[in-house]
Amino acid sequence: MFASADIVVQAVIVGLAFASVVTWTVWLAKSLELVVARRRVRAALAAIADERWLAAAAERFAARRGAVAAFLVAAQQELRLSADVAERAGIKDRVASRLARLEAAAARDMNRGTGVLATIGSTAPFVGLFGTVWGIMNSFIGISKAQTTNLAVVAPGIAEALLATAIGLFAAIPAVIVYNQFARSIGGYRGLLGDASAEVLRLVSRDLDRGVGPVVQELPRAAE
Repeated sequence: MFASADIVVQAVIVGLAFASVVTWTVWLAKSLELVVARRRVRAALAAIADERWLAAAAERFAARRGAVAAFLVAAQQELRLSADVAERAGIKDRVASRLARLEAAAARDMNRGTGVLATIGSTAPFVGLFGTVWGIMNSFIGISKAQTTNLAVVAPGIAEALLATAIGLFAAIPAVIVYNQFARSIGGYRGLLGDASAEVLRLVSRDLDRGVGPVVQELPRAAE
């Protein structure tokens, strides 16, 4: 059916097949990325839960990469910039603001690539329908030229046209399912980031309540 279809219908089918390949490629890549990122955040949460001082936690994560390490760096940077500030309640707010922006940035990075799934899921059925309409138009033109409504003449062209709709649904349904799956998984990942951000903020709060938070020089001694 594909070989005997019109060139436009063939182009539609090839495009939809490519969209299906893109869907499964994104699914594989983002699934691996999510698994690695969630494991990293869980391990970091377990590690900093046992720490009593921000400086000790930052030193522990100094050679690591990831969102939690960025949280610790941002918290220390804000403490450094606020070293001459006497009001400590404002320091907590500024640290929380930095962590919230980092959390949102990490979630945006994880969302990259999923938008194409939504696009494929919403447009593939209509692209397939376009191929079907075009194929049926050609079938009617062939019927008028042949001047017969014999099923043997009509059926092949209509079958070729309907093939485009079938391929469109084949590309769209998995894309929608995968997109919804990633939306839930990324929501869970963002929850883990929120837990990590709260843990870092608790470390900052402890240091401030001990009276050593904004004085950067005292943090290493306090960690010892």
